Amino acid sequence: MRKILLTGKNGQVGWELQRTLAPLGDVIAVGRREMDLADADSIRQTIRQVRPDVIVNAAAYTAVDRAESEPDLAMAINGIAPGIMAEEAGRLKAALVHYSTDYVFDGAKDGPYVEGDAPNPLNVYGRTKLAGERAIQAAEVPHLILRTSWVYCMRGKNFLLTMLKLSREKDELRIVDDQRGAPTWSRMIAEATSQILARHHSSAASVADAMAGFSGSYHVVAGGMATWYGFARKIFEIRARMTGQPAPGLRPIATADYPLPASRPANSCLSGEKLASAYGLALPSWEQSLALCLEELAGMSA
Repeated sequence: MRKILLTGKNGQVGWELQRTLAPLGDVIAVGRREMDLADADSIRQTIRQVRPDVIVNAAAYTAVDRAESEPDLAMAINGIAPGIMAEEAGRLKAALVHYSTDYVFDGAKDGPYVEGDAPNPLNVYGRTKLAGERAIQAAEVPHLILRTSWVYCMRGKNFLLTMLKLSREKDELRIVDDQRGAPTWSRMIAEATSQILARHHSSAASVADAMAGFSGSYHVVAGGMATWYGFARKIFEIRARMTGQPAPGLRPIATADYPLPASRPANSCLSGEKLASAYGLALPSWEQSLALCLEELAGMSA
């Protein structure tokens, strides 16, 4: 049975991957306690002990605003650690799957970004994630860099849960309406990842050999587009339809009206055409995924 080393087991995507990757092999899931991404020795030691066929790196420093004041820590986790994983994967003749972000782009493009567009991150988080991408590419190991955007799920800290919490505390919410992207449920990212890996696992060759011809970056995002304000409206629209619970007042505002330490791209839309062409995969629309997520969330709290 092939071994899959999964990092970030407690994160939004990592939590879902523990389930979706299970049919593909022996999943060894680790968190910060088992493997500290800020410690190069910890990374190397864990990988050499596990000796995986595939490393799926779902761990990251994701506190976008805090990264502005902790650039060294963000770089260690997002920029340096992926390169170490790639080096160790090369030693073992293993493959690497790594998650990146829409924030590697500056948002100045009118339409959706494709994988070949030139990155130009606006903030520390984006710069460190881009450094991680480049470190993996420099190692020249079979790899998939899966960029996604506006990730949410039923646990942790994310926009969906923040909106639901604030709606219990405030009568009116001010939501940014001049940034656009594709809200993407972490479960859909995990499902897509597993389908991609299943294709390579089915080969008699090693996963690394099977993946070699597919190495590169792919955008894994929900279909469609929304602003943060539009995302919030849809959350409460679906909730009202399901539960009859009224929505709070929502007021659209400009990014300039809600200043944060880290600059955000105005356009975070990513094209999924390359993923569809290479793997025949297209994630559901963001509205469909959101409805499914809210239905499950409602079932958990019933």
